[in-house]
Amino acid sequence: MALGLPRAEMLSRMSSAELSEWVAFSTLEPFGAEASYFGHAITASTIANVNRQKGQRAHKVDEFMPKFERKKAQSVDQMLQVAEMMTIGLGGKDLREHSDGSESEIT
Repeated sequence: MALGLPRAEMLSRMSSAELSEWVAFSTLEPFGAEASYFGHAITASTIANVNRQKGQRAHKVDEFMPKFERKKAQSVDQMLQVAEMMTIGLGGKDLREHSDGSESEIT
């Protein structure tokens, strides 16, 4: 949506080569949210540096950039555990059947 059209439409109009060029360009000249974050980080570091104590080291812009970490892949057991916790929390019932034909009871 940042380019003004839905992702599926953009991909239907743009070749893989052109998309690769845009990805490469964005590493050289960030645009969109990343560029906005960078502008805010410059402002925040400037304010922090103006107000720092005498002798204190200057803050760097990258100290104020948000760090978005990718979550580690979950195992099937971890995903099931989260689903069970959400089911309990929302007052639901586990309707999975066991090999003997009985249903699970989560309490």
